[in-house]
Amino acid sequence: MRKYGLIIGFLLSAFWSLAAIRSNGPEDKKVKIYLAGASNLRIDFGTAKLSEMLKQNGFQVAMLPKKAKMPPTRKVQTIFIGLVTDGLMQMLIKELPAATVKSPGKEGFQIFSVDNKIIIAGSDASGALYGCLEMAERVKKAGKVPEKLAVTDQPEMVLRGTCIGIQKPSYLPGRTVYEYPYTPENFPWFYDKSLWIKYLDMLVENRMNSLYLWNGHPFASLVKLKDYPYAVEVDDETFRKNEEIFGFFTQEADKRGIWVIQMFYNIIVSKPFAEKHGIKTQDRKRAITPLIADYTQKSIAAFVTKYPNVGLLITLGEAMEGDESDVEWFTKTIIPGVKEGLSTLKTSVEPPIVLRGHDTNPQLVMKAALPLYKNLYTMNKYNGEALTTYEPRGPWAKMHKEMSELGSTHIDNVHILANLEPFRYGSANFIQKSVQAMHDVHGANGLHLYPEASYWDWPFSADNVTPRQFQMDRDWVWYKAWARYAWNCRRDRNEEVAYWTQQLGADFDIGEHGKEVLEAYEQAGEIAPKLLRRFGITNGNRQTLTLGMTMSQLVNPKKYRVWPELYNSDGPEGETLTEYIEKETRGENHVGETPVQIIDEVTRHGKLAAAAIDSAAPHVKKNKEEFDRVRNDMYCNQALADFFAEKVKAAALVLKYQFSNNVVDLETAVPHLERSVNHFKRLADLTKSAYLYANSMQTAQRRVPVGGDDGKNKTWVELLPYYEKELASFKNNISQLKNGSISASETLALKPAEVTFTSKGLKTFSLEKGQRVFEDEASTITESAGVLKSLKAIRTDAAGLVDGQTTIKFKSEKPVKVLVGYFQDKDKTFVAPPNLETDASANDFGQAEVRLAAALKFSGLPDVNVHTFKFPAGENVLTLGQGKVLVLGFIDARQDLKEKAESKTGKSLDWLFE
Repeated sequence: MRKYGLIIGFLLSAFWSLAAIRSNGPEDKKVKIYLAGASNLRIDFGTAKLSEMLKQNGFQVAMLPKKAKMPPTRKVQTIFIGLVTDGLMQMLIKELPAATVKSPGKEGFQIFSVDNKIIIAGSDASGALYGCLEMAERVKKAGKVPEKLAVTDQPEMVLRGTCIGIQKPSYLPGRTVYEYPYTPENFPWFYDKSLWIKYLDMLVENRMNSLYLWNGHPFASLVKLKDYPYAVEVDDETFRKNEEIFGFFTQEADKRGIWVIQMFYNIIVSKPFAEKHGIKTQDRKRAITPLIADYTQKSIAAFVTKYPNVGLLITLGEAMEGDESDVEWFTKTIIPGVKEGLSTLKTSVEPPIVLRGHDTNPQLVMKAALPLYKNLYTMNKYNGEALTTYEPRGPWAKMHKEMSELGSTHIDNVHILANLEPFRYGSANFIQKSVQAMHDVHGANGLHLYPEASYWDWPFSADNVTPRQFQMDRDWVWYKAWARYAWNCRRDRNEEVAYWTQQLGADFDIGEHGKEVLEAYEQAGEIAPKLLRRFGITNGNRQTLTLGMTMSQLVNPKKYRVWPELYNSDGPEGETLTEYIEKETRGENHVGETPVQIIDEVTRHGKLAAAAIDSAAPHVKKNKEEFDRVRNDMYCNQALADFFAEKVKAAALVLKYQFSNNVVDLETAVPHLERSVNHFKRLADLTKSAYLYANSMQTAQRRVPVGGDDGKNKTWVELLPYYEKELASFKNNISQLKNGSISASETLALKPAEVTFTSKGLKTFSLEKGQRVFEDEASTITESAGVLKSLKAIRTDAAGLVDGQTTIKFKSEKPVKVLVGYFQDKDKTFVAPPNLETDASANDFGQAEVRLAAALKFSGLPDVNVHTFKFPAGENVLTLGQGKVLVLGFIDARQDLKEKAESKTGKSLDWLFE
């Protein structure tokens, strides 16, 4: 597409050999620019950028007024800029050999030079803009106007964009997840016009054409509704500021060929609206009501009317439940709202609407929506909320492929990057292969890119630098690499090594030693992806990989609810640690990636990354402080790899003990665990003055390696005592095991709390063997955990639960925990357990973790895992989803449920680390 081969080269050579030889006089430093067509903001912007670059390189630039006839070009270089379809451009292009001319596609451009004429022709206004930027880059590189140009180029991906989270690391007082009004107090940077210009310039320089703004319910900060004047969440002065700044940066984005796309969640309403009507701002379990639908539709209509060059990104899931509800909301509220706004504007130009596949059924939704609205896109997460592989497969890849075949453009979303943050990431090779996989495996033709780290803390990075460092400055390689391959992912690898060597060499003024920095980035870039896909609990942001993992999570991962897509989709076929040890014990052959293979590889990557960056260090002449931060990140990656390698070796021996019952296996594990702690100490030392935090999401949604409640446990210094205590407990328990002082665990029954039911007609039963659990079914308890023996469960009708959701109203004088039993079956007749992968509210009551696994077994029903919901004293309502579920009883909120070992040789090994 971009190289026309030897024949075209021969024709051009022959053509240019006949051209007049340019003068070497002062006229060479004069350039005229002539706009061939109608005025256009994007073309004007590109022309201004080209003119600016010419002037910086010593040229005198004259902008010619529009004329009917072509201006004379015999002595002075003249640059003609316009659309391929402009009459003058058509005439100029006809002078070229026919074999050189190939019309570019959407956003494409052509650049030709003939004598003193230079032609920059875009297929559309964005194409002309990109042609001007391409020429400006060539002038910058050469220091002059290049001769003998014949360039045709266009992007592969239709939408190429980044996102900004207008959200914060923690919740606002009195609010919950995603609820952040646009105010100077919450987001002072939002009102900084110079920052917007800096960021938008970065996007257009990287040929990005979309910018997504993420927020739960932005409308109440940006529009006022005649029917709901009380719904506005900001005061009048702030509202005026919001109008001004939103209008400013959306218009500036449009000049640069960038669609601003405002994201929102469903169903979320403004806090004043919720208070006025006595409802919650968001409630996943509630049905769609006419009031909420009308308010949302009118909010969207007003938004489209006020900001016509802004698109919408919809997350139907998380704050709304049920496929049928998603279809209804999208087709009867959202699309009608957009159409109402367009009708007011009296325009048929549809802004893009992007449907996220997250927590919804996109096939069902799109089938209903496409007949109603044409400018639709679909989007899904690439490797979940992480970067793990450029070889995606399995159910997740299948879902992408199916979405790409629905009749609209499909977008891959590189989302959150919870396994990479906060360290810098610059593996161009990994990124290029990932974009190729988006095309070849997922069928995607769009990119939506998250910041590499610190998403919740935009615009700043986590680096402990004064003044705070901007993400766009720190992670320029991240943005440039994804953008470069979104434009063209088929670039030659050798040429790419040369390109990045030049880029990194220029950044630190080290010339060819930039290749060593690239080598460091690419070696380090394999570590986190490999670790997470082979040992992780989840590809979501409830796990922060760089803070490590506990021994319990390595030897008993199912207790922490392993996300299946991490292992069946987000990496090559392979084995988990528990699977590997089981096969070793049985003498079976291994399949695919193994844990032993991965820890060998990541430790080697760590050593090579550190060696490469050390090799470049003596040559650095520019940006020395930033180079030192890059270098420190390489050391951090090496320490992380070494920590995991030793800990996995220890965990493997503990798992071996499960089968051998030989204490020597545990004793052999101790030195490995000691070395892992020492490596983590080094990681803590490397980061304690370098970073403010590991992860920018600092809420109770984060659970692995430990909970992030109240902004705690976000640094390596905070995590080190956990690992030191784990080691001490392990040594102590081995000693007791050898001395024979550990026996079967005592089972202490939980003490019921006193509650009064305000729901009528509830019946209770004891959790004993033989008890029937549903009024209308014969299934009985066959096994029950001893800790539950004193509790009274609520007996309900199974048929009623399948048709409607469980709601229990109660009151208590003290805070309590409600024990809820979830059946371990994915069939829709059962309520799904809390899932932070798809529901950000899934830990609002502390219910995310399994507290007792397989605590109840039944005849004719799946096993039950126990979760707990914590409620304050007073009147409360427990609302669960539609389907079969068990309310097992109430206990004092201070009581703690922990799984107990059956015996010193029992199946659970967690007791060794407690």
